[in-house]
Amino acid sequence: MLIEIDQKSGFCFGVVNAIGKAEETLITEKVLYSLGQIVHNEQEVDRLQKLGLQTITHEKFFTLNDCKVLIRAHGEPPSTYEYARKNNITLIDATCPVVLKLQQRVKTAAEKMKAENGQLVIFGHQGHAEVSGLAGQTDNEVIILDDPNDYTKTDPTRPIIVFSQTTKSVNDFNELTQNIRKYDQSGRVEAHDTICRQVSNRVPHLEEFAVRFDLIIFVGGRQSSNAQVLFDVCKKKNDRTYFISSPEEIEPKWFEGIETVGICGATSTPQWLMEKAAECIRDF
Repeated sequence: MLIEIDQKSGFCFGVVNAIGKAEETLITEKVLYSLGQIVHNEQEVDRLQKLGLQTITHEKFFTLNDCKVLIRAHGEPPSTYEYARKNNITLIDATCPVVLKLQQRVKTAAEKMKAENGQLVIFGHQGHAEVSGLAGQTDNEVIILDDPNDYTKTDPTRPIIVFSQTTKSVNDFNELTQNIRKYDQSGRVEAHDTICRQVSNRVPHLEEFAVRFDLIIFVGGRQSSNAQVLFDVCKKKNDRTYFISSPEEIEPKWFEGIETVGICGATSTPQWLMEKAAECIRDF
């Protein structure tokens, strides 16, 4: 059986940077807190936990003082930084540069829309860490839409500026903005495609990758929105695409009559985990 691991899958720059900062800090620190999962991959979180990285909730964070806390690639709202300053918390800030730039743009747009009685829309998952960080730039005066058909939640008579969570689908974003423009009566709609190309550029590549094999194993975290998007891309091109979060989930019966297998993953999937999946299949 031929097994090939997609060399373009795996961690994006933002995740590599965050994990690198965590590992570097843990060389001299016995414990480092991570505000939320450093990456939406359970296997990688377990690996880092053994090095001393402890995942905490926001509720826990707002009880801490005199410690070090990692801000993951998703970013955080201003309230997190304010609390850290007041409570002697050293922040190891690993906010992805793409997300950081988007936060600044959202803050500027929010001020503009407030002055013009307009609306600010973020196309993203309600409750997602990145979206919460973006909403915080606006004092949470923002409309969050998760689906292209949610456009009716906007006021068609008022000006509107639209941004996107960096890991959303480009096609879905374009559909949403088209719907908003048709619905709009103000004649003032600004749409800014702020989707990270490290994610979106993987779509055409994975479409080509998925059709080259009899079967696809997609490795990703259950909580990763990026993993779900890219898995769906593969599934549409190859019906024999299976989502796993760990090699233990692989079933031997999947490979009956199969000659070629492709293994790929999300921007939050470590290379070592895809390699472990390949080893597991070879052992069948």
